[in-house]
Amino acid sequence: MSSTRLPKGIDFDKEFRAQIAKLTGGLSPKAFSSAWADWAAHLALSPTRQVELQQELLARTADTWTFALKALAGAPVPPSDGFEGTSDPRFGKEDWSRWPFNVYARAYQNSAALVNKTVEGVPGVDPYQEKLVQFSVRMLLDASAPSNYLGANPELLALTQSEKGQNLVRGVKNWLKDVKSTLDGAPPEGTDAFEVGKTVAATPGKVIFRNELIELIQYSPTTKTIHAEPLLIVPAWIMKYYILDLSPKSSLVKFLVDQGHTVFMISWKNPSPADRDVSMEDYLNKGFRAALDAVTTIVPNRKVHSVGYCIGGTLLSIGAAMLARENDERLASVTLFAAQADFSEPGELAYFINASQLAMLEAVMYKKGVLASGQMGGAFALLRSKDLIWQPIINTYLKGQRDTMIDLMAWNADGTRMPYRMHTDYLNRLYLNNELATNKFSLNGQVITLSDISAPMFVVGTEADHVAPWTSVYKIGNLVKSDDYSFLLTSGGHNAGIIAGPVHPKRHFRLKTKGLKTAQIGTQEWLQTTEKQPGSWWPAWQQWLQAHSSGQTKLPPMGAPHKGYPSIEDAPGSYVKQR
Repeated sequence: MSSTRLPKGIDFDKEFRAQIAKLTGGLSPKAFSSAWADWAAHLALSPTRQVELQQELLARTADTWTFALKALAGAPVPPSDGFEGTSDPRFGKEDWSRWPFNVYARAYQNSAALVNKTVEGVPGVDPYQEKLVQFSVRMLLDASAPSNYLGANPELLALTQSEKGQNLVRGVKNWLKDVKSTLDGAPPEGTDAFEVGKTVAATPGKVIFRNELIELIQYSPTTKTIHAEPLLIVPAWIMKYYILDLSPKSSLVKFLVDQGHTVFMISWKNPSPADRDVSMEDYLNKGFRAALDAVTTIVPNRKVHSVGYCIGGTLLSIGAAMLARENDERLASVTLFAAQADFSEPGELAYFINASQLAMLEAVMYKKGVLASGQMGGAFALLRSKDLIWQPIINTYLKGQRDTMIDLMAWNADGTRMPYRMHTDYLNRLYLNNELATNKFSLNGQVITLSDISAPMFVVGTEADHVAPWTSVYKIGNLVKSDDYSFLLTSGGHNAGIIAGPVHPKRHFRLKTKGLKTAQIGTQEWLQTTEKQPGSWWPAWQQWLQAHSSGQTKLPPMGAPHKGYPSIEDAPGSYVKQR
């Protein structure tokens, strides 16, 4: 008998998943279909719940009709009038109080309340599956809101009438420009006002080390003396480093340099398909450890304040634990910005973190060698589709108004790619299996144990973080053995909360320090017992750094040419400009 044999060297399973991903936007249909099947099966087994939902349906339908009859009387009635539940702020303006728009809004709010109640609290549904169903419903509701459509939005109709349709003409032009930019692979309109090395990433300095994965920037001092211990910043490689060196008024690097700190910054290479096999070990050895070797060579006989942001903070945690295991005492302190070590509570990214989803994502990366920045950006946008997808669509294409480009928006459009091997390991081993928090994660042949870390620590979480929830960031306090541990919670989100600027009257923060003998309290108790302080958190952290330094000293040299660290080129270097 003849048998069918597949050609060698081709993984047809991955090829097939990669093709399916093109149709689904990278989402796993199996993950979401299983979630809906789990919900439907358990709802079918819950007659009491079915009766409750039928009663809810009748009540919501009656409320919509009652409101419609009231609105027909002619007097303006806001859609929130007498509404049972949380009213939608999208319908808060006076135009929405007129018929028939108030009826559209009221019907939508009742439908949203009914649908949300239908998919929550069904007995027996797996909690994770329930979250996937709720996420699906949220995407549907965000897309179907009457505020998204010209004919159902009184504000848009009034604008169109007053401008005699010119807003729509501008909107079509904006759409054509955006389509062309997408096809050409060009950045969004307005980003050219923020040029890397001139208006952003403009703090003076030199690239004093380069390998196949990083450039290391040493920034020029602006003070006559400096704090003895230098800072080494490990940014996330999921983003360009210059989020920490935006416009001068919002540059953390400039703030630190102006306060007398010697600052070194890792600038990661933007991987290409040729870098598909770059691993987490490479990011540790050729990234963090190579940079630390350079810093301690240029500034000898001094410990180093280490700082990690997002995934860079996760890498720093791993590196700090490994150094401690080796009795390497070069770190004076460890500061983490919005960085997770315990991934048991990954936040809304959990919608994309399951075995089925990661298998599909791995197939996409396997085929291309990298994960494109646009795919990552799309996933983050889905988490806040109302604000990051639909509102920009309304503004740009229906109102004909471009949102004013700011430095943070321009940086966000300057994305990076992820190499296949590293990102696969990172998502599976850390996010999916939580190996780091359970002492199962190994690199360089060693199991990483965070309890080996005893250096002073300063950990920052942000209140509105959708990527690294502060309640998750907070958990590292249970894993380390630092006798000088400070946790700071600031207002804002994953990026805007960190990039607060040295002065920010609309910001606030909470800060508490504990030792080993002080038990780690729960997040809600911490929140209730920690006083809110006004303003930016930057000065508070800088004062902590100063208190953990050994005094002022003379300026260090720029690089160390005779020891293999020459001044290669001016900051910001070449890697940050790679697209």
